[in-house]
Amino acid sequence: MVPLRKSRVLDKLRKGKIACSFKTNLADIRTVQIAAMSGFDCVWTCLEHVPNNMETIECQVLAAKAYDVDCVVRVGRGSYSDYIRPFEMDAAGIMVPHVMGKKDALEVVKTTKFQPVGRRPLDGGNADGAFCLVPTKEYIEHSLKEKFVIIQIEDPEAIEELDDICSVEGIDMIFFGPGDYSNTLGLPGQLTAPPVVEAWKKVAESARKHGKFPGTVANVNTLDMVVDMGYQFINMGSDVGAIGSFAGKMYDCLSKYL
Repeated sequence: MVPLRKSRVLDKLRKGKIACSFKTNLADIRTVQIAAMSGFDCVWTCLEHVPNNMETIECQVLAAKAYDVDCVVRVGRGSYSDYIRPFEMDAAGIMVPHVMGKKDALEVVKTTKFQPVGRRPLDGGNADGAFCLVPTKEYIEHSLKEKFVIIQIEDPEAIEELDDICSVEGIDMIFFGPGDYSNTLGLPGQLTAPPVVEAWKKVAESARKHGKFPGTVANVNTLDMVVDMGYQFINMGSDVGAIGSFAGKMYDCLSKYL
């Protein structure tokens, strides 16, 4: 019997705990290993904004799995193949950006969840199905239980349909993106502006009301706030942020000699 890996994130969330994530923009699998070794439950990698290819993502998924850490892949908006390929590489979850309404959310479920929840096409000959080394029924049941779909709420239009979006069966996590949301309001970077904080609260409340896990990003200044709001999946930090901050501090130390 070939064991299929269980999600570390879902295990913690289902127990009412907080699961933590670290974001990587870089293609090097060593950044994934460092984050995993540091104790994070999940590493978030990206195909929306970052010029990664599928081979890079596959290596990052493998690097995370080596430490029993989940890998979440933010996909670019596209066809069903764009959404399910990270799953077939054995990513624990995918994140779909800029979901605008209930119809949009329903389409995401249709393409990413197996029947009876959705209509995801079936293969089983890839890493998430142990390359056909487990029975098809077991593969499908495992996927429905241990793989998760995140949708991002990042626009005022989505806030208007928030309860309808959160009611959609098959969406596992509702993730608020304060960066894009603040930018859409004409308040770029003002993450704690009152209308942004109000949306932050609404997303957490609606997600929990409809039995979805609320997720978001945080920094040292907003962490307590989002925990108090009830967010359970929290991304803290990134590789590019860490390198940029450290490099700046080192340069400042040297600058008096330059």
